[in-house]
Amino acid sequence: NKYLRMVLRLFFVRHGLSSFNARGLIQGRTDESYLTKEGYNQAKLTGEILNQVNIDEIYSSPLVRASETAKTIEKYLNKNLEIQYDQKLLEVDLANWSGLKASEIKEKFKSDYQTWRNDPESLSITRNDETHYQPIRELFIQAKEFIDSIIKKNSNFENKNILIIAHNAIIRCLILHLIKKPDKGFRKIKLDNASISIINLSKNNQSLKTQIECLNQTSHLNINIPKQIGDSRIILVRHGETDWNKEGRFQGQIDIPLNKTGKNQAQKASDYLKSVKFNKAYSSTMSRPLETAKIILGKNRNIEILKIYELAEISHGLWEGKLEKDIKNTWPEMLEKWHQEPETVIMPEGESIEDVSKRSLKAWNSICKNQSKNDITLVVAHDAVNKTLLCNILGLSYSNIWTIKQGNGGITIIDIFDDPKKDSVLSALNITTHLGNILDSTATGAL
Repeated sequence: NKYLRMVLRLFFVRHGLSSFNARGLIQGRTDESYLTKEGYNQAKLTGEILNQVNIDEIYSSPLVRASETAKTIEKYLNKNLEIQYDQKLLEVDLANWSGLKASEIKEKFKSDYQTWRNDPESLSITRNDETHYQPIRELFIQAKEFIDSIIKKNSNFENKNILIIAHNAIIRCLILHLIKKPDKGFRKIKLDNASISIINLSKNNQSLKTQIECLNQTSHLNINIPKQIGDSRIILVRHGETDWNKEGRFQGQIDIPLNKTGKNQAQKASDYLKSVKFNKAYSSTMSRPLETAKIILGKNRNIEILKIYELAEISHGLWEGKLEKDIKNTWPEMLEKWHQEPETVIMPEGESIEDVSKRSLKAWNSICKNQSKNDITLVVAHDAVNKTLLCNILGLSYSNIWTIKQGNGGITIIDIFDDPKKDSVLSALNITTHLGNILDSTATGAL
């Protein structure tokens, strides 16, 4: 992304399948759980894919299931690196819950288990010595300490790739801390064994900028999409590349079609999703997402693609058709504000990001309301639209659009629950590995 100049790139990897995972037992901070044969194979596959990038440093939790994952990954990297073990990467301490099945905890600690499922940050556990503590709140403090130490060590923000191997709950807390800890965020993201999540950090006028490049990428494990955990699922895709994306022009609501690369990206997304049985599809009214949706659906031509105007791209007004350098000449202050505080900008004769957020959420809510059990729905839209929707799912304000990355042809998976009290879960964000690389190398465009 052109707004992330010197980038500290953090690769978060959850340990491979462990003996407790395989048996459906709660692990917590216990070190009795070890890496299974499948877990070692997952670590090997993760090491092979991470060999595409130049990893500079490795940090790992000292617990054996994580440290064995780290040692296995390190063997497959193209240089010898010393693994730095850090206590701040230990998993959540769940005291005497460790070693129990979820069903046993539900039976023995009924009300605590409900809190754990619905509002884990409020959970308070009693240790054997009768003292009380709040495991997730303590874990967030631990996460902050780890991130602070990494930023302090890399205060000059040179381009660097740092690999962090740890556990489900602590990685969630690390990522959520980096995106300003949205309310009730802990249950809104999913991390599978040996999945890769990439966060880009940069400094801008001394303030830290965070961008989620991808979450819960598992294609290197031959798992194209994570197992469904909701009652239904929505697969959100950004349209393929256009010539204006490639040139860096603000296209907005000018109806620029897909170029050859864009059609190819849509076809690759279709191939990647070939095992998915879509039964509903929606698109913005514009030709670039509509054509992307048609290519993705392929032979499923019997599925009607419902076109929704509210999913159209942001209107850039007088900026449309212009390169950034042209806009810089005429509206330098407004362009700078757009990069730094997008929520303060109303495009000249165009829209604000708040306008886009309101209309795209209206469309999203109607799509969700129409979901029936086991529906798998395709939604194809645009960069700004997808970003405002994903901010909302994560519990972030639309002012945080730069926190989310959406590559051309990138695939995002949202699991939806029938129970209105249950938040949607972001099961994967911005998968672009079908386009050739672990990193998102699609055109940055003008947005």
